[in-house]
Amino acid sequence: MSDAPVTHIDPADFTADPYPALARMRADAPVTHVPELGATLFTLRDDIFQQEKQVETFSSCQPEGLMTLLMGENMMRKDGEAHARERKILFPALSPRTVRDTWMPLFRARTQDILNTLKPKGKCDLVRDYAMPVSAEALKLVTGLTNMPAEELDRVSQGMIDGCANYTGDPEIEANCHDCTASIDRHITEMMPHLRAHPDMSALSVQMQAGLDEPATRANIKLIISGGQNEPRDAIAGAAWALITHPDQHALIRQGRASYAQAFAEYARWISPIGMSPRRVARRDTVCGVTFEPEDRVFFMFSSAGHDEQHFDNPHIFDITRDNGPAIPFGAGPHFCGGAAVARALIAEVALPMLFNTLPGLHITGAVPFSGWAFRGPTAMPVAWAI
Repeated sequence: MSDAPVTHIDPADFTADPYPALARMRADAPVTHVPELGATLFTLRDDIFQQEKQVETFSSCQPEGLMTLLMGENMMRKDGEAHARERKILFPALSPRTVRDTWMPLFRARTQDILNTLKPKGKCDLVRDYAMPVSAEALKLVTGLTNMPAEELDRVSQGMIDGCANYTGDPEIEANCHDCTASIDRHITEMMPHLRAHPDMSALSVQMQAGLDEPATRANIKLIISGGQNEPRDAIAGAAWALITHPDQHALIRQGRASYAQAFAEYARWISPIGMSPRRVARRDTVCGVTFEPEDRVFFMFSSAGHDEQHFDNPHIFDITRDNGPAIPFGAGPHFCGGAAVARALIAEVALPMLFNTLPGLHITGAVPFSGWAFRGPTAMPVAWAI
């Protein structure tokens, strides 16, 4: 293990709210080994921004990592040319142009259908009844798995996320993850003949058209699902919660003085849906005064970077007018999130404005619990509106 200073955490407290512990780490030991997580954490924005790019030392290749073992070797677990090649193959499905020309009209149509069903009811759980299906219907289109029900897509995404964050080795979580990946494989197999006959711009189709080998293709679809369902779901519900509970901030948008894009960017800084990215130490090296040994595990804490006091005044405050340029909620360097354009468009241009424009007087009617540190979001959000 590294020779970094040791910081202990209570895993339950860290899951309930990681930000107090991360603040102590930034102040006392910005690079620190946390035995309860079996990893050395980087917590300062500039260190993360710089070191995430040093793939010779902090490698994404993790043959024994949870994601690789559970989901297959996807492009996120490759560096250099191998990563660049698969990223290039997938780009047509995720590019800003494809998002604008192909996905956005479909996103709006499916979101409107969901809102039309919800509006007469006058109340719902915004996580389960709106954010989840909006995210899932968009992801079905982007992946090409239009044969998978929204509820199943949400289930398998959560199962994979839980599996990849299962650092305590819970066998039930691992078994459920395997069940979820098997479901994805069945749906991929079912869609392949159709997409061979009717190619489109979906991620499954563009990989098949490019001739990418099937194991990599399947692993990349699982990657997109693991990063493209729960995180947008949590950001849609979480950003809506932030605006409802900060009416002064929402008023700026209503007055044309700010945008939903700013609200999403600030929420992603403030409560990171993706809290960290893991790396494997590939060679002995001394970084930031800490010596790392091969096979050490490192976590780059994006959630902590967004609260770094060196870049953000009062980082605990939700302020959509602040400069979020230094924030790195989608990562940095060669592994910058390939689905960022999809997420921004879906959340800031579709899900949030359509929600508030369609459901007048939207307000919260009960407790809104949050959970998670590797991935974080509200677990329930009871709301009501005027019919």
